[in-house]
Amino acid sequence: MKNCQLYKYNESECLIEVNDAKFFSNTFKPEHKTKTTHWLNFHSIIDRQSIENLCSALEIEKLCIETIFTAPKRAKVEEYENYMFFSIKSALPSSLNDKLLDSEQITFVLNHDYLISFQEKVADHFDSTRDRIVNDRGIIRKKSTDFLLFRLLESIVDNYYCVIEDINDRISKLDSEVHTSEDGQILKKIEDEKRKLIELRKIAIPMRDITIQLENATTPFIHAGNGHYFSNLKFLCESLLEEIDALKQILDGISNMYYAAQGQRMNKIMKVLTVISAIFIPLTFIAGVYGMNFENMPELKWSWGYFAIISLMVTLAAALFFYFWKKKWFD
Repeated sequence: MKNCQLYKYNESECLIEVNDAKFFSNTFKPEHKTKTTHWLNFHSIIDRQSIENLCSALEIEKLCIETIFTAPKRAKVEEYENYMFFSIKSALPSSLNDKLLDSEQITFVLNHDYLISFQEKVADHFDSTRDRIVNDRGIIRKKSTDFLLFRLLESIVDNYYCVIEDINDRISKLDSEVHTSEDGQILKKIEDEKRKLIELRKIAIPMRDITIQLENATTPFIHAGNGHYFSNLKFLCESLLEEIDALKQILDGISNMYYAAQGQRMNKIMKVLTVISAIFIPLTFIAGVYGMNFENMPELKWSWGYFAIISLMVTLAAALFFYFWKKKWFD
């Protein structure tokens, strides 16, 4: 399966080679000390043996190789003599109802001459960067691997914002539903969005930490004039975290509004029941009195007694209904 792409480019040309991991594990030999940038991207890490062979050929530490296949415990940029190494997580809105976010680990190996990115699965995280390289947009083909790394990380942060926009749209729908719908699933939907925000926060904080480390790194692999690019990414991550907190507060407000709306509906129901009870209580009392059947109740022997009592009950009910209507209890 051809799930790997190699981009070799400079100011004047761009060459693209697509093949499988085994092929590149045998053929990937970056041209040292040239102005050609090599970007090797893996769309899968299933072929572990080929990846290990490639990393061994590039003299990458075994601990780093193991990290490609396992999630790191904390976000940290590892710097070695010939390369820099770190892993982060990407995130995209999930199309599955039983899944919160579509996330995966992406590992980077940065050298003067090459950048390798390992994705756990096929996902279009870097389409904008590929377009810049192929069509020579911007300054990416005039820059080195550190600027390419910035563009890739920027694409991942942009995907975080896609998740935020998706959650924001869902929150807008929930805000409309809470006023009109009596669906008991609204609280579950609100809780799902909160969990997405919590998961996104757990992903975005390590990315912010990585950008801080890259911004302050004193390493030959990142040119001194390119530090401000990673500084911009740091501010984007901080803005993202602030937006996550703001959306969590909005969801809390929608939850409170839902409970308030439910309470208001319950109050209306209780009000209607109270009015009906207030109308029927005197009618029940009258019916109860004349249902006792005592012999010394003169009304029982009246020829028009039944019709008189019924008329009295209808009149009383109508009078109470009119009174409550004037009080606007039926609004």
